[in-house]
This record gives sequence, structure tokens and C-alpha cells, in this order.
Amino acid sequence: MDDPNIKDFESALAELETIVKTLEEGQLPLEQSLERFERGIALSRFCHTRLDDAERRIELLTEQGDTRPAPASIAGAPIADRGAGEPGADNGPSDDDVPF
Repeated sequence: MDDPNIKDFESALAELETIVKTLEEGQLPLEQSLERFERGIALSRFCHTRLDDAERRIELLTEQGDTRPAPASIAGAPIADRGAGEPGADNGPSDDDVPF
């Protein structure tokens, strides 16, 4: 079922982005646009399959398949935001600060 001309997720995604830009320009004849569209569908299905596979692998690797967002301290939050929620930390406005 996989297209042997699609090497990996990253190259498929890059090609798909190029196809989208080309089709958005609207300069191709109808037949070439249809061929590009068909290729785009194949690439999109390939990418979705790979993402679904990756999601299943992540679920298997996490505790009991329970996926949770990463804590802000390791999810790329700015260093200044790390420690938010800890006692004594300035956690920004609270529900008590909202004037209702």
C-alpha cells in the first residue's frame, strides 16, 4: 500500500507543502493540477499513517497508555515560567483577581 517513492515522513511533508503552494498559485493546467492533487492525497495518507503509528508507540511507552501533556518545566516553557505553581512563585492573576 505504501508508495515506494515516498522515503520518509519529513520528505513527504516537504513535498506535500510544495504541492499545496503550487496548486494555490493556480498556474497549472487542469490535468497537471489533478495529478498533483492525487500525489498530495497519497502523501497526506502516508503522513497520517506515520503520525498514527507514532501516537500508538507513544501510548505504549507511557504509563498505562495515559497520555498527558508534558510539564511546563520540560515542554519548552521559558525559564522564567518554570516553577510556576510552586509556593511563593508569582503565578499571575488568580480567579480572585477577575472582577465579576
